[in-house]
Amino acid sequence: MAALPTMKVSPDAVDFIDDAFLSSLLTGPPPDGIRVRDTIARSLAKKPLSVEETALLLRVRDPELVEQIFQAARTLKETVYGNRIVLFAPLYIGNFCVNECSYCGFQMGNKLSVRRTLTPAEIREQVLALEAHGQKRLILVFGEHPKYDAPFIADQVRTVYSIRDGHGEIRRVNINAAPMDIEGYRIIKSAGIGTYQIFQETYHHETYSRVHPPHTRKGNYLWRLDGLSRALEAGCDDVGIGVLFGLHDWRFEVLGLVAHATHLRSRYGVGPHTISFPRLRPACGAEFTGAVSVSDDDFKRVIAILRLAVPYTGLILTAREDAKLRRDLMGFGVSQIDAGSRIEIGGYTEAGDAQVMEREQFELGDIRPLDTVVRELVQDGYLPSFCTACYRLGRTGEHFMEFAIPGFIKRFCTPNALTTLMEYLVDYASPETRRSGQELIEKELAALEEGPLKAELIERLGQIKESERRDLYF
Repeated sequence: MAALPTMKVSPDAVDFIDDAFLSSLLTGPPPDGIRVRDTIARSLAKKPLSVEETALLLRVRDPELVEQIFQAARTLKETVYGNRIVLFAPLYIGNFCVNECSYCGFQMGNKLSVRRTLTPAEIREQVLALEAHGQKRLILVFGEHPKYDAPFIADQVRTVYSIRDGHGEIRRVNINAAPMDIEGYRIIKSAGIGTYQIFQETYHHETYSRVHPPHTRKGNYLWRLDGLSRALEAGCDDVGIGVLFGLHDWRFEVLGLVAHATHLRSRYGVGPHTISFPRLRPACGAEFTGAVSVSDDDFKRVIAILRLAVPYTGLILTAREDAKLRRDLMGFGVSQIDAGSRIEIGGYTEAGDAQVMEREQFELGDIRPLDTVVRELVQDGYLPSFCTACYRLGRTGEHFMEFAIPGFIKRFCTPNALTTLMEYLVDYASPETRRSGQELIEKELAALEEGPLKAELIERLGQIKESERRDLYF
């Protein structure tokens, strides 16, 4: 097995984060209402915001203007994504790591951590357990270690795709792993991955160096910052960015995310497919003492302002947050959540293991079963979606933007969400969830415009409900 790639940063790699400039945008008096409303109007016209425009929203203090930001985020989410919420689950493959991130349970010096890498047989057990609950989309998570090189990751992706239970299979595998060189990304891409996700953790240079010791692999700020640029150059269609809120000023991190999205969009013609914004959580064996408070109210603003700044980027609200807060935040721009999640190695079949905490990267806040989450979404008027059609029909990267920007994507998204929800209801749902889901499907169908598309959708829903036909998408 080869070592991880040598960290030779490309000569044209750009450190596009200027700490002093971004910090300066957050100083000064609160903006007046006219400027705020003009910025909101630009966002509602589905125009990405600049870092300067985003900073203006971050400086708002007037409660009435803050509420206008929240309402605009709700409106924009409904306009671009409708009431759909895409569901997925993480699958941790291995927690060996060469880094010493001070906030992470996987850090190399953590003597309490139980190190483990799933074997192919154990991966099969985990995937079958996930499929038995109705999961269709996974993100595979790896520590940063020579064990987890590009060929290894590609092999695990192929293993996951090869496993199916009596009703279904995993249809899309995304990746959260270390930055690779271009050839490494090409190897992993050849396995058929969806999104390659790398969190910068914090965009603030001094904070980054403090929590990621410079002598470690992750201590190389520019190698990590340039990681997704290399992925796009290698042909990966979709990339995901994110930070860990609680390491530095949350407002600065929002500007860092927008600056990163702007850089990718200007250089490669397509921004990030997703943005994640997890908050710092306790981790077994990680004695992190430098946390910066991000209140629930602040977190609500993070989501709303990101939605306005990047209208066509998926926003992922993770199960780090508790169930009540996730429910409260859902309407402010969230488009994806994980559900039924276990983040300890082997956790989907070994949840009662006494050493379960020692195999977690951090503590979760929402460990409810998938069925419970689906039922709550349905009863709150959201449309749970397990759709993977865009990936499989080539509507990714620049092609996704071609469909999404004019709004054409809604022609596909609602029908595909409905067919995947019907699959879930027929094959996996509890009776109560099935009843609520069927009612929602009828309501959604009644709202669709009459025509050939609706007629074809009704036909496909009937086939799923009355036969063994599955995976019918537009």
